[in-house]
Amino acid sequence: MFDFVFHNPTKIVFGRKKEESIGEELKSAGMGKVLFVYGQNSIKRSGLFDRITASLKKNGINYAEFGGVVSNPVISHTRQGVELAKREGVDAILAVGGGSVLDESKAIAVGVLADDDVWNYFTGKEVTRALPVFTVITLAATGSEMNGNAVVTNEETKQKYNIGSPHVYPRVSILNPELTCTVPLSYSAFGAVDAIAHVIEGYFTRQAGSHLQDRLVEGIIKTVIETNNVIMQEPDNYAARAEFMWAATLALNGLTTAGLKEYSFPNHMVEHSLSAIYNIAHGAGLAIVMPAWMKWYSLKAPERFARFAREVFGIEGAAAGISALEVWFAAIGAPIRLQDADIPAGDIGMIAENAAALATLWGIGDTYSKEVIAEILQLAV
Repeated sequence: MFDFVFHNPTKIVFGRKKEESIGEELKSAGMGKVLFVYGQNSIKRSGLFDRITASLKKNGINYAEFGGVVSNPVISHTRQGVELAKREGVDAILAVGGGSVLDESKAIAVGVLADDDVWNYFTGKEVTRALPVFTVITLAATGSEMNGNAVVTNEETKQKYNIGSPHVYPRVSILNPELTCTVPLSYSAFGAVDAIAHVIEGYFTRQAGSHLQDRLVEGIIKTVIETNNVIMQEPDNYAARAEFMWAATLALNGLTTAGLKEYSFPNHMVEHSLSAIYNIAHGAGLAIVMPAWMKWYSLKAPERFARFAREVFGIEGAAAGISALEVWFAAIGAPIRLQDADIPAGDIGMIAENAAALATLWGIGDTYSKEVIAEILQLAV
């Protein structure tokens, strides 16, 4: 295990009806007014909006409402949120929704205190400050509730880029597994794919490190698979929802990569181009990219893939493990080929060029050239 510093400042409040305590949490943190960010109108139809606003009013927290965040949040809407937050003079951002809402909320938190356009922070400018972010999550998937990452798409340039900064870790995140029961099963499936993708990046690309970290990753993957299998059959199963939700949070809160060295996120790098260009669900894109990348990369680390097959699926052989994961993706309804998402194979060159620009920004362009990315995507045809 290599030297590391692990510090996660997010307070997690987990359990039934815990969203009703958000006003108390904001009051305790000294917040007086928030920008209440959410997606479409599902939180109003479900009654969640009313429960949140009742908690705010009870604790004397004023709010400005900002809805309309879309899946794969876009920079134009983010800019509107920045302007509204500035006009309203809010103290913090309150995000209620899935990973898209949380990501856009973090970007707004950065933009409010910035002297220039918020997109500059997605293309390399360092984040030095941000408004506090508080969250109530309704979808287990991205881990954004307990990390310093945010991803937004520039719809004009078709660039899906990210911020990574300790300044955008949420202060408090409330996780009530019951809130995920109304999510369409397809999005529960995509969330499972996303959680698995978060942990396999470091698992496969890192230098030889700790068996403990390997076991944490393998345990999270097995938990995600087992609980999602239950959820597909019993959408209201609280125990399965709870374990899945916590597993998805742990998958990207820094725990599984602590003590690792020189790991990268190539699957996310390639997938960001798919969802930026075609606006497909992030987890759906990962289900296409991951098996293809694994087939390509397994020749570089056959022993790692053999361990994955053995420890996660109880089978022998690198190829068998990759096939088992791909079969499971298909079984839960995720696409596993480009054509499954109506992406033409003839677009591979254009997709690869888009992804190669992000690879360069992330410092992995030497390994993942346009030609290499195209080679990987050909394995998804």
